[in-house]
Amino acid sequence: MIEKATFGAGCFWGVEETFRQVPGVVETTVGYLGGSLVNPTYHDICTDTTGHAEVVEVQFDPEQVSFDQLVGVFWKIHDPTTLNRQGPDVGRQYRSAIFTHSEAQRATAESSRLAAQPGFRRPIVTEITPTSTFYRAEEYHQRYVERRGGSSCSTH
Repeated sequence: MIEKATFGAGCFWGVEETFRQVPGVVETTVGYLGGSLVNPTYHDICTDTTGHAEVVEVQFDPEQVSFDQLVGVFWKIHDPTTLNRQGPDVGRQYRSAIFTHSEAQRATAESSRLAAQPGFRRPIVTEITPTSTFYRAEEYHQRYVERRGGSSCSTH
């Protein structure tokens, strides 16, 4: 049975591409989650007033890759110690976040965060919260790196 995991780790373009390469991941979708506006657009979330994060929804086969392994990838692909920022991208939409789909995912994410902390000089600020309504991003954001090449997110 296919499961979902949802991660915010800055600009979703490169994050999506990384997760797409993980064996056992069957689908990725970029979108917006964790905010108050219904049906936000990219323009809306860039105002940094909606509360949404740029996220990647990962559908995976748990017989091939575990949620814990996906969380391990998450810790490696961004800096979870910077609040509302990844590299040149600044704003709440770029926050480090794990949106959990079950109590088991929450427990795994929490224990993984504790285990990852010694690997960072500053405190991990990653938000771990239950998932809410996921809004699919505009089509031009889907598989952006694959279709256009490159991974820079500073040219949104």
